[in-house]
Amino acid sequence: MAAKTATRKATKKPAKIIAKASKKPAAKSRASSKQYGDILYVVKDQVAWITINRPRVLNAFREQTLDEMIEAVWSTREDPSIACVVFTGAGDKAFSAGGDFYAMMRLNWINGAMWNDRMQGLAMAIRGVTVPVIAMVNGWCMGGGHELALWCDLVIASENAILGQTGAKVAACPTVGATQYLSRIIGERRAREMIFLAKRYPAKEAAEVGLINKCVPQKDLLKETLAWCEIIKGHSPQTLRMTKKSLNFESDELYASWQHGMELLAHVWGSDESLEGMNAFLEGRKPDFQKFRMRNKKELDSYLDGTRKNLNAPPSMRKTRKKA
Repeated sequence: MAAKTATRKATKKPAKIIAKASKKPAAKSRASSKQYGDILYVVKDQVAWITINRPRVLNAFREQTLDEMIEAVWSTREDPSIACVVFTGAGDKAFSAGGDFYAMMRLNWINGAMWNDRMQGLAMAIRGVTVPVIAMVNGWCMGGGHELALWCDLVIASENAILGQTGAKVAACPTVGATQYLSRIIGERRAREMIFLAKRYPAKEAAEVGLINKCVPQKDLLKETLAWCEIIKGHSPQTLRMTKKSLNFESDELYASWQHGMELLAHVWGSDESLEGMNAFLEGRKPDFQKFRMRNKKELDSYLDGTRKNLNAPPSMRKTRKKA
């Protein structure tokens, strides 16, 4: 999930980086872009680049970020010449640290569905768009940021990338893809370890267990991603569309699980535990979740004691049971 605010140096816009890396002369390469607030969006050489542009918070996303990413993904349908979409994060510190805690701490059971619907809406856009979607991961890829990578068709990461699920540490539930997909990608045991123990995978290990497709040196990340894009551009768009739909068939049947997960998550937002987890993270301290266990034990002990004392009957019918 979201990391602490950190100052970052200004970074080059993707269009400039891509133009520099491209072998084609700039004069022969058309680029189109659309202005957003939280993301950068540019189409160059038949590739749509979506960059989360919030490096000061490690590219953590808020409501506006999610809305813009959804719109950008679906807008690719208006240009059939686009061969693939690439998601990445601005700067060299993070792909995305997940949801911005300053946004998520405002959530509760009443408004939480609006956040959850945005998350699921982005997932459905990535899975529903008819071209391959690549996650180009650099640096931190945590929590909701890691779920964003899970939604993508392919993941390539630099050697400095770290992928993980932090929900258990900050009292958030990774039910927007992680609980559905991880066991299919890396196996049931590793999935449970990753979620229950908040295990992090360095990119090299992530590639070894199949969590990502490829790990490359940081200096080669853009070049290798562009190479993938060139390969995809040479393939049949009709076949890519049909095979993506077919590949998604089994996991599309998990939609009911997603809906179930969203309802569970709606009850997490605004809870005492979720606020303790996020506040502790932002304050740089260890969360005190033990107090909730002890509070729950006290409440249950009181309930069981009341049952023994016949407090679960109308007052006129209560009789204290005599000890044998």
